[in-house]
Amino acid sequence: QCDNAKGLKAFYDAIKYGPNHLMVFGGVCATVTSIIAESLKGWNLVQLSFAATTPELADKKKYPYFFRTVPSDNAVNPAILKLLKRYKWKRVGTLTQDVQRFSEVRNDLTAVLYGEDIEISDTESFSNDPCTSVKKLKGNDVRIILGQFDEEMAVKVFCCAYDEEMYGSKYQWIIPGWYENLWWESWINASQCLSKNLLAAMEGYIGVDFEPLSSKMTKTISGRTPQQYEREYNAKRGDGQSSKFHGYAYDGIWVIAKTLQRAMKYLNATNKHQKIEDFNYTNHKLGKIFLDAMNETNFFGVTGRVVFRNGERMGTIKFTQFQERKEVKVGEYNAVDDELEIINNSIRFQGLEPPKDKTIIQEELRKISLPLYSFLSVLTILGMIMASAFLFFNIKNRNQKLIKMSSPYMNNLIILGGMLSYGSIFLFGLDGSFVSEKTFETLCTVRTWILTVGYTTAFGAMFAKTWRVHAIFKNVKMKKKIIKDQKLLVIVGGMLLIDLCILICWQVVDPLRRTVEKYNMEPDPAGRDISIRPILEHCENTHMTIWLGIVYAYKGLLMLFGCFLAWETRNVSIPALNDSKYIGMSVYNVGIMCIIGAAVSFLTRDQPNVQFCIVALVIIFCSTITLCLVFVPKLITLRTNPDAATQNRRFQFTQNQKKEDSKTSTSVTSVNQASTSRLEGLQSENHRLRMKITELDKDLEEVTMQLQDTPEKTTYIKQNHYQDLNDILSIRNFTESKDGEKTILKNHLDQNPPAQWGSSDPSRTSKDPIEDINSPEHIQRRLSLQLPILHHAYLPSIGGVDASCASPCVSPSASPRHRHVPPSFRVMVSGL
Repeated sequence: QCDNAKGLKAFYDAIKYGPNHLMVFGGVCATVTSIIAESLKGWNLVQLSFAATTPELADKKKYPYFFRTVPSDNAVNPAILKLLKRYKWKRVGTLTQDVQRFSEVRNDLTAVLYGEDIEISDTESFSNDPCTSVKKLKGNDVRIILGQFDEEMAVKVFCCAYDEEMYGSKYQWIIPGWYENLWWESWINASQCLSKNLLAAMEGYIGVDFEPLSSKMTKTISGRTPQQYEREYNAKRGDGQSSKFHGYAYDGIWVIAKTLQRAMKYLNATNKHQKIEDFNYTNHKLGKIFLDAMNETNFFGVTGRVVFRNGERMGTIKFTQFQERKEVKVGEYNAVDDELEIINNSIRFQGLEPPKDKTIIQEELRKISLPLYSFLSVLTILGMIMASAFLFFNIKNRNQKLIKMSSPYMNNLIILGGMLSYGSIFLFGLDGSFVSEKTFETLCTVRTWILTVGYTTAFGAMFAKTWRVHAIFKNVKMKKKIIKDQKLLVIVGGMLLIDLCILICWQVVDPLRRTVEKYNMEPDPAGRDISIRPILEHCENTHMTIWLGIVYAYKGLLMLFGCFLAWETRNVSIPALNDSKYIGMSVYNVGIMCIIGAAVSFLTRDQPNVQFCIVALVIIFCSTITLCLVFVPKLITLRTNPDAATQNRRFQFTQNQKKEDSKTSTSVTSVNQASTSRLEGLQSENHRLRMKITELDKDLEEVTMQLQDTPEKTTYIKQNHYQDLNDILSIRNFTESKDGEKTILKNHLDQNPPAQWGSSDPSRTSKDPIEDINSPEHIQRRLSLQLPILHHAYLPSIGGVDASCASPCVSPSASPRHRHVPPSFRVMVSGL
């Protein structure tokens, strides 16, 4: 009844009132058996149990006279070790119910596995609710679970396993195999788990327990095979309840018989006067003989070979697997021979292969697709061929006015920068799948240098050309300004020097290194029981953000400076010199593409194919659009209209006169001599002066009419119009000073004297020629001759009289004010 008091009292009564007992056979309850076994040493009695499996009784210091024919619960641990080794499971976890029996098995298993290079990654225990422990096992990626719990807890465990999806092809449960047949049906109602879910989680578990009867067809010590014995046992048992310990009880009788037989032989051989009937509880010598004879037991019984090692039965352990709602024997372990036998590979795993002992993490380098790399390389090669064609075109036509005026040396630098940018694409596409780690680290630096230098070379040359146009046409002082290509080369060299300083400091202080970034695990696309951990190579350093900020700031300032120059020179309409429109378009496209490309490239760090595609396309687009905007217009112009380079070498500025019908135009050649704003100021001043001259001209005509009608007004004219003459002369001098910095004015006046509009009176011609020179007649005559001459003298300075005019006043219709004169093409000379 498993009552310690009753069991102990029955033992003492047998000792006191019964005959002398040679041995004690039995002991089923672990608690009663342990109490009796501990006291046997005082009576020199050997105990043999056939059902006590508790591991506690294996302690020989505490129970030296205890033996058992049934294997201990710990006997399954060597069998489990053998199974783990067979399927190469080196990482396991344990789930144990908080009961001493199960805890002892778990502790012994830990000791067994410790010396066999098998890791127990997690050890969980529970009292009533195993779900928390099951969840922790899953969190620690435990795939092989070694469980120690009874049937009631087993139902709860598998319900939790179903909820956590810890079943199927990725998991293997190994639990005790001594549960009753259809054990789950007794406890399913007490759980909150559906029967089908429980069975789904249970499918494939492996049970481990001792073998009740040997499966070998070998005759035992009794002369029967285990199968024959089983048939006789079932026949005599009838309808009575069967016990799985009956074979061990049968073999136990044979153990006692063989022990007494060996003891009798020993006594007969050594001491003929002593017999086993002479045994008493104080006879330590006979007790030692029985103990030694028991340890020498070795025969084949119905439960297999019966051998004791330190009092423990070295039996046979069977393996069963739950397959389609029933347990099927799949193998057995022979402890004597330390051999594991799997019956015809009958173990069924849920997957195509045994589950892994952990999530197999296969690191996979995310590399650039070879077809993608090949395609972009072809585009890059085509771009380099185009750049080479532009270079050939530029060198071949370097003496053409159109190309010569556009600075062919700077054009060569633009092409060189574009080709360097193209070349960096090949380096950006080389990753760990093409080169070694050391080579990749070197490429990190090389490709950064090439792209940086290429950008500065191309755009630096474009901006230097634009700066020269800006410096010439924004020259306020209108002085001769000569800017040679050597100075532009110095400017580009200075930009490259800044680049080199930044790159050298970067390389010395904080060089780029190869770093590997690991991403979250992904399921295997092929459906294997592994997880793919993508890794990606990067070129990074400690202060990557700072260095990139410096480079971006410098390049951004360079681009802003180029935009400013392009805007300032937008009105210079000389295609051979001014690329501001195309530079603006290029900067706009490059800026937008760089911003979009940098943002998208950062967002696709974990997708190397997408990132490389974006970076390569941005470089190809920016380089191609820049080269095409610079060279295609020149190519088209040179092919369709070779003289177009010189057609726009003059600026013609026209201004409609509000009070006159004719137009006066000033032609300016040698475009490097005046800027638009300066010329517009001069035009405005010229127009104001002409309006002033027109007003003075009217005053002169009125004075002339007055002189013809009233000679007495000569004194009035002298006094009141003398200042007007001075004004006329000053206006002429002012006009010459404004337009004459670099201007040669040529006026040809007619040598014929003007008509004497003051000589109509015949009486005046007969006067004495020797009169006072200040007389009214002399003054009138001088004015009649001088005023028209002065009038025609200042008109050429404002473009009113052509140099071919022969007479200042031949007739009213021939006057410069009344006849159309073609604009003079005499030029104002101002050079670069």
